Amino acid sequence: MKNVCKFRTLILMMFAVTVCGFAQQATSQKPATTTQNLVRGVIGPVSSNNNWSNYSIFNIIPGSSLFPLSSSSTVFYYGFTAGSEADISNMVLYTTPRASLTISAVTPVTLGGISNPSIDLASTSVCPVQPLSATSPCIVRFDPTTITLSPASDYYLTVYYTNDSNNQNIGAANANYSQTSLGACYTGGDETHLTVGQSLPRGACYNPIFLMYVMNN
Repeated sequence: MKNVCKFRTLILMMFAVTVCGFAQQATSQKPATTTQNLVRGVIGPVSSNNNWSNYSIFNIIPGSSLFPLSSSSTVFYYGFTAGSEADISNMVLYTTPRASLTISAVTPVTLGGISNPSIDLASTSVCPVQPLSATSPCIVRFDPTTITLSPASDYYLTVYYTNDSNNQNIGAANANYSQTSLGACYTGGDETHLTVGQSLPRGACYNPIFLMYVMNN
């Protein structure tokens, strides 16, 4: 009888230790990050705006349009509506004070770990729906950028498209102003190597071009 009681006691102790271990493991696991929009992205249909060879695109994220969220990373999503390959020479994020064109910070932006990617738009692994069109744009997710967006600043995601024949055929997802809080300007030549203290050029401003979403993941 004593042996039976000892065996039962041992089983109960083992069960308690196991339950405690599972509880500690469960509490130590961090919940998955909930993907959220940091600004109102494109919510409606887009049109196609083609031929971006030798152009710098300034995608504007106004600080006044940010949602009241805090994130240590910012992820940009680009929309393409035509083309087989997009050749990018460089990408940066310019920060300016609110309503100013004077650069206060420059942050590198990458895709696949590099700032000068060639995006294979004809690949179904990159763009599952072929062919690309305004009704079925290809959405490309850039690498997360380690920056916390602030309402006190404005941001300009600037992408320079190499002067080549591939970029003559690419199409940009072009949204209406009423669909989003984003905007865009563009100018000829490479404007991705500006430094702190310099001013952004006043190019031709347009409806949102390429940039469709700004998210935390």
